[in-house]
Amino acid sequence: MRPAFASLGAGLLALSACQQPADLAQSIVEAPTPERVARESPAQKTAIFAGGCFWGVEGVFSHVKGVTRAVSGYHGGTERQARYDLVATGLTDHAEAVEITYDPAQVRYDELVRIFFSVVADPTLRNRQGPDKGAHYRTALVPIDAEQRAVAAAYLDQLEASRLWDEPIVAAIEPHRTFYPAEDRHQDFAARNPDHGYVLRWDRPRIAALERLYPRLYRAGFARD
Repeated sequence: MRPAFASLGAGLLALSACQQPADLAQSIVEAPTPERVARESPAQKTAIFAGGCFWGVEGVFSHVKGVTRAVSGYHGGTERQARYDLVATGLTDHAEAVEITYDPAQVRYDELVRIFFSVVADPTLRNRQGPDKGAHYRTALVPIDAEQRAVAAAYLDQLEASRLWDEPIVAAIEPHRTFYPAEDRHQDFAARNPDHGYVLRWDRPRIAALERLYPRLYRAGFARD
C-alpha cells in the first residue's frame, strides 16, 4: 500500500510529447531520510536527474533553496539527435533530464535525491512518469562524481529496503554522459506558462507538495535558467 499521496486526476489534450492523455495518478510520498549523507565541498556542484517530462523536474528543483540554476535537456544520446522532435519519438537513447547547479552549503545532494523521489518521480515505474510513457521518460540518477554515485546507490538500496512501495524499485543510476540543453521554449516552462493545462494538473501539485513536505528547503521564487 503506497503511503501519503495526492491524486492529480487524468485527461489531457495530446498537444506534445509532454501532454499525452493522463492515465495514471501521480503519487506524492515522503521518502525516507537518507542514511548516507553527502560529504561535499562548499563549491557549487552540478547534478542531473531524469524523471519524466523535464518541465516538472525543472519546475520542482527551481523552487529548492540552494539551487541556482536548472536547465531542461537531453542526456544519454548523441548530439546530432538531441532535438525535441527526435527525442519525443522515444527512438533515441536520450532521456529528458534536468541539469541543476546547487550550493551544498544550502542543500546537499542526498537531500536533492530525497526530494526527487518524494515529489517528482515514482521509483517503481519503468519508462514512464505520470501521463508520460516511453524510454525517454525513464527515471534515472546521473551522478557527476564518486560521492554522488555513492549517495545515489545507497539511497536506492534504502528505498528498496523501506518497502514503502508494493512494486520493486526500478529507478536506475546511469553513467554521466554529455548533457544537451533543450530548446529555449522548454526552459523555465512552468514559470513562463503557469496556466498551461499540463503545468496545472501535474507540475503545480508537485511544487505544492515540495512546500508542504520540505518547507525548510522550499523557496517561493523560481531559479530561472
